[in-house]
Amino acid sequence: GLIRARKLRMVDHQDPAKEHDVGQVGDIVSIDPSVVRALQGGAFIPVISPLGFGEDNESYNINADVVAGKLATVLQAEKLVLLTNTPGVLDKAGRLLTDLTAREIDELFADGTISGGMLPKIAGALDAARSGVHSVHIIDGRVPHSMLLEILTDQAYGTMIRSH
Repeated sequence: GLIRARKLRMVDHQDPAKEHDVGQVGDIVSIDPSVVRALQGGAFIPVISPLGFGEDNESYNINADVVAGKLATVLQAEKLVLLTNTPGVLDKAGRLLTDLTAREIDELFADGTISGGMLPKIAGALDAARSGVHSVHIIDGRVPHSMLLEILTDQAYGTMIRSH
């Protein structure tokens, strides 16, 4: 399979000896990009489901943003674009942060600015940026032509994340 996975282990923060069963949720073990590379040569746009398969042949659901970041890394992509339903990363006052480095993101994690559903999205983006993807763009997919506007114009329509 494209994605090898293992069952996610959720340790109780109050009692590290305890684990919570989160069902069929998994962590990425590895990604084999050969299928995607084979499709790159043709006129195909692969649609990838964020499912991984374990050694036990069980299927595991993996966060799609985490899969996108890891796939961009193994494919040695120059850019990763994540479409979402928010303008990008917002500061505590709700203003769009258009350009962030890994260090700045670490600070936003630490002070609680990045929270909730943005945590896995930003974690996947940051992992990709630190692993060789030149830039990760988080943009609002509800805005018409947002991807073209972000990539082809000088105006920021979302948040760009770089490793440095």
